[in-house]
Amino acid sequence: MPTRRATYFRSVFTMTARTKEDAAIYVPAERTLSVLRDAVQKCRGCDLYRYATQAVFGELETERNAAKPKVSIMMIGEQPGDTEDKEGRPFVGPAGRLLDQCLEEAGIDRRNVYVTNTVKHFKWEARGKLRIHKKPNMQEIHACRPWLEAELETLKPRLIVCLGAVAAQSLLGSDFKITQARGKVQQVEGFAPIIATLHPSAILRARTDEDRHRDRHILVVDLSVAARYLSRIKNRTASP
Repeated sequence: MPTRRATYFRSVFTMTARTKEDAAIYVPAERTLSVLRDAVQKCRGCDLYRYATQAVFGELETERNAAKPKVSIMMIGEQPGDTEDKEGRPFVGPAGRLLDQCLEEAGIDRRNVYVTNTVKHFKWEARGKLRIHKKPNMQEIHACRPWLEAELETLKPRLIVCLGAVAAQSLLGSDFKITQARGKVQQVEGFAPIIATLHPSAILRARTDEDRHRDRHILVVDLSVAARYLSRIKNRTASP
């Protein structure tokens, strides 16, 4: 019986076989963050680079200049937002500030979390003078996947937290539903354990204050699950 990962990647292969553009040829063989971060700026794996200010690569605050930092948690979002696109850093806009607050409430030190996105360029549409987020399509997600794989290979995190459906489905398959399986540890061949939860930007877009408060609580609860799971891993490792 094929594993979930094998089934998923077979569907990805079918998709990418029809895709003319892919980022793989732009990803260097050397697996260090500084080399990857420089190389991603030259990526032409899809057309999103044409409209973005710059590519936004992942980041770990406490070891920003380390080649291969030790990472306990890798958090993966969908794509950079308007602020991230301008500043060149992930999760520094309103969604990032909300994530910081929720991480603190869950007992996770934000400085020790590597944050990145499934897609490295900001996809947007103009509404007056504003640039409004536009969801990347499957071709763009798969075209950018080699960069995410390079980050995973370089960092080898103990735990992956997917923020939102795009990130979750990119690793767990298109059938994965956050509403049904959020906050649960998913074991997928070839990856560290994965926990999926809501994206903070989705919380900010909630229609009512009640919905926003409920979804924020869900995010904190799921992050608390991640914190406890990571603590158990560390305790097992430390045991003689």
